[in-house]
Amino acid sequence: MNRREEILLAALDVFAERGYTGASIAAVADRVGLSQQGVLHYFPSKDRLLAEVLRLRDERGLDVIALPGEQGRITLDTVASIVEWNTERRGIVQSFTVLSAESVLEGHPAAEFFRERYGSARAWMAEVIRAELGDALPGGVTPEQAAPLLFAAMDGLQLQWLLAPDEIDMPALFRAFLALLGAAPKPE
Repeated sequence: MNRREEILLAALDVFAERGYTGASIAAVADRVGLSQQGVLHYFPSKDRLLAEVLRLRDERGLDVIALPGEQGRITLDTVASIVEWNTERRGIVQSFTVLSAESVLEGHPAAEFFRERYGSARAWMAEVIRAELGDALPGGVTPEQAAPLLFAAMDGLQLQWLLAPDEIDMPALFRAFLALLGAAPKPE
């Protein structure tokens, strides 16, 4: 692992523990045994560090999305596998939860990142839903309506799992939600 990546991973932990506003370059520097100037040599500002942390987080998270679904495409089962995989990545899930919630604050440096991320994610999820379940979902819900609901379920389950990991079976509950949409649950 190179020094830049070491700093990014330390920053990911610090942002997850303290949020963006509570995190400091000094705390990140302390974790990697550098001075603040040493960290600023690699990342000229806290905002730039956050942007790179978010990019790294998505890069690492997309490892699973890159797995082919049926016939080389992403399916709802692939998405359910991501939810399951996230139970092994508490720190990554925690950082995403903290930073995405904090990004709603006016002027937050990650606001645009999360707006764009959720916008593109809703679009591809609607296509995944349409390809697998068609346009006729229970209750007359369209794939475009179901996509943000699916992300709301994922994000809400992540938050509840972080608070009560022994009580919330995130993968099973997510598969139950998919069943409500009409997707056949995969046997466990």
